[in-house]
Amino acid sequence: MKMISRRDFLKASAVVGATAAMTACGGSSSSTAASTASSAAASSTAASAAGSANIGVCIYQFADNFMTLYRTDLEEYLKDMGYSVTIMDGKNDQNTQTEQINTFLQQGVDVLVINPVQTTSAQTIVDTVSPSGTPIVFINREPDKSVLDSYAGKCCYVGADARQSGTYQGQLILETETQGDINGDGKITYIMCKGDPENIDAQYRTEYSIKALTDAGKEVECLYEYLDNWDQTTAQQDVANALSQYGDKIEVVFCNNDAMALGALQSIQQAGRTVGKDIYLVGVDALAEAVQDVLDGNMTGTVLNDDVGQATAAADATKLYVEGSAVEQYYWVDYVKVTKDNASQYVK
Repeated sequence: MKMISRRDFLKASAVVGATAAMTACGGSSSSTAASTASSAAASSTAASAAGSANIGVCIYQFADNFMTLYRTDLEEYLKDMGYSVTIMDGKNDQNTQTEQINTFLQQGVDVLVINPVQTTSAQTIVDTVSPSGTPIVFINREPDKSVLDSYAGKCCYVGADARQSGTYQGQLILETETQGDINGDGKITYIMCKGDPENIDAQYRTEYSIKALTDAGKEVECLYEYLDNWDQTTAQQDVANALSQYGDKIEVVFCNNDAMALGALQSIQQAGRTVGKDIYLVGVDALAEAVQDVLDGNMTGTVLNDDVGQATAAADATKLYVEGSAVEQYYWVDYVKVTKDNASQYVK
């Protein structure tokens, strides 16, 4: 039997759910969105009909593994809709991204799709864009609701609730044979590899992974939290240091993303530790290499951050803006726990 690729599997699922996602998610009312329709929206509708709508996409950093998958999907879907797409690399610098946004505005793009470098800059981005009336689809990094409210009907967010991903990480540990307490002393001792401290996903994954344990009545002890900024090499170095300092006391390694988990795995193996036997390791994103490690027993589990589903929803929201249709304020895409039992579904 032929194995379906992760992308094909997710794409099929996304297509089935896309229409429901565009109508069922909560947010600003249709009447609010309709009341803010302007001549700019009408001109966008004409552009869409001619197959010539121009979409400007700002990605916080091309080097990010997950956002590479996301932008590839997004570009494909937008082009399939007949739009001209330009994607810019913010290089993890907000000033660079701001210049790119200004360039897009000068070019008169029909819609901006923005993965902000800093969510704290989202309001400044809206203030910069709003005089032009250009709609914004924020993706992946969630701005505060007040930011979306300040540009009602012309601004939405497409993403996944990071609290869910953190909760799923904790559940993956609770579903192990020892429920995370490998040495049986009644306490789960762990280290945490964290992403960008300004990123709400990093904050929620850090908080809710542990909350899942404490909500289940488990006693926990954090040995150390490392600020690894999503980076594999940095996480590898920090986990190597942690293993040297804390040794067998470390029972669980939580990583806010798979890139850091892959770095952690290198150090775990180099230290002679065995995942599933004397240590547990979880990540988020379901990158191809991480999923294979789950299948091979080298990672306890990961959490699928559905690039296909999110890119599909972002493309659909963009299309609604181009056509001058009503757009909801939020479009949510669920995470999925990936374990050895279901990992084969997500192998590329």
